[in-house]
Amino acid sequence: MDLALSDEERELKEAARRFVRKEVAPVADRMDREDYFPRDVLHRLGEQGFLGITIPTEWGGLGLSYLAQALVLEEIARASPALALTAGAHSNLFGDNVARNGTDAQRSAFLPPIASGAAIGALALTEPGAGSDAVSLRTRAERHGDHYVLNGTKQFITNGPVADELLVYAKTAPEKGAHGISAFLVRRETAGFSVARKLDKMGMRGSPTGELVFHDVEVPADQRLGEENGGVGILMGGLNVERAVLAAIPVGIMAECLERSVAYAREREQFGQKIGHFELVQAKLANMYTDLEASRLLVYAALHRVTEDRRSLRASAAALTFASEASTRVALEAVQVHGGMGYMRDLPLERMVRDAKLLEIGAGTSEIRRLIVARELLGPGFS
Repeated sequence: MDLALSDEERELKEAARRFVRKEVAPVADRMDREDYFPRDVLHRLGEQGFLGITIPTEWGGLGLSYLAQALVLEEIARASPALALTAGAHSNLFGDNVARNGTDAQRSAFLPPIASGAAIGALALTEPGAGSDAVSLRTRAERHGDHYVLNGTKQFITNGPVADELLVYAKTAPEKGAHGISAFLVRRETAGFSVARKLDKMGMRGSPTGELVFHDVEVPADQRLGEENGGVGILMGGLNVERAVLAAIPVGIMAECLERSVAYAREREQFGQKIGHFELVQAKLANMYTDLEASRLLVYAALHRVTEDRRSLRASAAALTFASEASTRVALEAVQVHGGMGYMRDLPLERMVRDAKLLEIGAGTSEIRRLIVARELLGPGFS
C-alpha cells in the first residue's frame, strides 16, 4: 500500500482547504453558539464537487476514492467538525450507500441532487431501543402489493431534521432477526413522515440531529434498496466504510489543534521565555503529533482495506477507535497548552473537545468497535 498522496489527491485537499478557509471558517463559531445549520454553505460544497466524491460521474459525482472523500472531510473538520459530520452523513452514509447498492433508476433519481447539494441525505438506522445493538430495530415495513408501509421511530439521526432523502432500515420479516431487515429510500415529502424533534447536543452543534417518525408511510417497492430481507449486508458494509471515512474527522480535529498549539508555544511568553522552551510543553506537542500521525496512518490503511475487501471489519473499527480517542486527548492537551485562553470560547479549542467526544460514540461506540476487532482476530466461535 502506497501511503503517498497522488497529485490529484493533493490538489483536491488544497482546493478543499481554500474553500473551508473562505466559506466554512467564518460560520463555524455561529454554528456552535446558535446550533445554526448553514444550508447555503453545504450547497456550495456540492457545487464545488465536494459532496459527490465517490459518486460515479454518470450520477453527478467525481467518481474518486474513499481516501479522496476522507481528505475533504479532514479539511472541513479543521474548521467545523460539525459540518464535516453533516457532509459525511450526506455523502457517505446516504450517497455512497445508494451508489453501491442502488439500481440505475434509483441512482438516477436520488444521487444527482445529493452530489450537487440541492438535496440533503441522511441514514435512519438508530432507534430509541436499538443503538449499538442496531439489528434489534423495531421499525416495521409490511408489503402491500406494489408498496410497503413503514411504521416506527428513529432517534439520533444526523441530518434527520433537514434531510430531503433518507435511507431507512426496517424489519420486513421480524421472525428472521438480523436476516429480516430491508432498506428503503424515502423522500421527506412522503405522507406520514415527520420530524418529532430536533435534539440539543453537547457538541457537533450546527449538525442537525433528530428524532423521526414514520406513521403508515407508503414506499413504492421500487424504492427498496437491494433485496427484501437483505438489508443487513447493506447495513454492515455501510458501517464498515462509514467508520473508515468518518475517522478523517478526528484527524482533522487533531491537525488543527496541533497547528494552533505549536504556533502558540512559539509566541506565548512566561518566566521570560517562550513556553515552547519548556520541556513539558514540548512533550505535549510531541505526544499530539504522534497521536495525529498514528491516526492518519491507521485511517489511510483502513480506507485501503475497505476499498479492497469490505468483509473485513477490524481495520476500520480500529482506525476510528484509535483516532476518536486520540482526538479527545489532543483537543484537551491543546486547551492545556493554551492555558486560560484555551478554556475561553474566543478560541475553537473547547469546541473541539466537545465535538471530538461524539466520535467515541457514533458509528458504534469505542466499546463495540473493540469487540469487533477482537472477535475478528479470534475467529468463528468467539462472541
